[in-house]
Amino acid sequence: MRQTLLCMLGFFCIKATLTADRITILAEAPHRVSVILHPSWPQIYREETVILRCHIQEAAGAQWTYEWRTTNRKSLIRSEYMNISATEAHRGEYSCRGRGEGLTPWSNAIKLTVSPKPQPVLSVSPSWPNPGASVTLSCEGLELQSAGWRFFWYKAVPDLSSRYSYKLLPGSTNGTKQNSFTINGSTQTAGFVCRGGRGEPKFYTYYSEPTFVWSGDPGPAASLSVNPDRVQHFSSDSVSLSCEGNFTEWRVRRFTETGRLSDCFYWGTMTGSTCTINQNSFHSGVYWCESRSGETSNAINITVQDDFSAPLLVSPVHPVTEGDPVTLSCRQKNEKLLSGVFFNHNDKLLYDGSRGELNISAVSKSDEGFYKCQHSGKESPRSWMSVREAVSRPVGSLLLVLLIVGPVSGIILLLSLCCCIRLFLAGRRSQSSTVSHAAKQDGCQVYNSLRQGDASLYEQIETCKAAENGRPRHPEEDCVYVNVKPVVSCEDKNYQPEQRKEQKRKVESRR
Repeated sequence: MRQTLLCMLGFFCIKATLTADRITILAEAPHRVSVILHPSWPQIYREETVILRCHIQEAAGAQWTYEWRTTNRKSLIRSEYMNISATEAHRGEYSCRGRGEGLTPWSNAIKLTVSPKPQPVLSVSPSWPNPGASVTLSCEGLELQSAGWRFFWYKAVPDLSSRYSYKLLPGSTNGTKQNSFTINGSTQTAGFVCRGGRGEPKFYTYYSEPTFVWSGDPGPAASLSVNPDRVQHFSSDSVSLSCEGNFTEWRVRRFTETGRLSDCFYWGTMTGSTCTINQNSFHSGVYWCESRSGETSNAINITVQDDFSAPLLVSPVHPVTEGDPVTLSCRQKNEKLLSGVFFNHNDKLLYDGSRGELNISAVSKSDEGFYKCQHSGKESPRSWMSVREAVSRPVGSLLLVLLIVGPVSGIILLLSLCCCIRLFLAGRRSQSSTVSHAAKQDGCQVYNSLRQGDASLYEQIETCKAAENGRPRHPEEDCVYVNVKPVVSCEDKNYQPEQRKEQKRKVESRR
């Protein structure tokens, strides 16, 4: 009896297990589970918000609870969505399953990687543009283009501190799909930055470090001058930089070859609008002025020489204009002008100057480039000499002049042509029908010629050569044209010498 009961109980347990297994299998069979990442970026960055969804197919109408697990921990969440503001702690694999009519299997795991917030690198081309030339900005250094990024472009505006605030450039409000941006007609020294943004709400990268576009031309609002007036100096030289313009508060800034941006406060003494560089704090770099309201001056690329036995190239601080004379020289530490110097242009031997000077009578665009000098086996640093085009009349103004002068000239030419034709025809008629009359009266010749359009009227012209009071007349009086109203025709037989004398007296009285 007892054995029978045990067998029956064992059979019941086996049946119950099979039934339960069957139920589980039946519950798992129709449902497929997956984890969906939104947005589906391949790379997630710190502080970026993403959503994980536990998606159960063919789950309509069923009431589900959800269970999530990661590589590091297991968590029970009642929602099918998991919102994450990413940190390094969220790295790992995520999977989920649902519990409702039955228990679904675990989904395949999705791997979530979280990287530090990125900072792109901005490059500009060209960095020393000619006036009015376009400049291209490029946001680089990261694999941003394939991950749904848009790019935002800013101008670095000086603020009251030693930092910059960033102002969106026109055309960049909604970002650009391309990681490049063109600025047309950039003529002032200015700093620019970029950053990337993606998703909603927008996740932004860090701003890039400011990258500068330099202008060597002094502007109308601000200019920088250097004393001594050259771009190459020895590190022990006493050098001052002065800001001039429409503002009273200035700061002189320096961007070194190592990419360090700083103010005169750290390496010089600012007195009014002049910065005097401290000894042992003089470094090569680009120097310029900024006002508190954001105006910038021209930039000067200063090169500092530590080898006191080497020569220095003395070249123009500001860009030179085509056609102007330019003189380059080579000097020692004691300012002595060297002789027997070799000059190089773009690393090509250019001139062996016995006086230590290179004279260019009329500089041209081909003279632009890097120059250096060599003396006694040592050479100076090289410096860039910029050549600007000569100022010419704007095309728009020239076109306006042509539009005005052209039609007027055409009308004048047309009228002149018509007059010439009429005179030519009149001359032909006069040759066939005119009888010329000439008579001498008291030293004066009287010419009668046919007036155009009337065959019976004459025009009388007198040229008097007689002396007046025993001296010749003034050359301008030698030929006097008098329009006399004709009183006779060619057929008048009663025209006597007495009448001619009377007519002449009337003409003389009119004079």
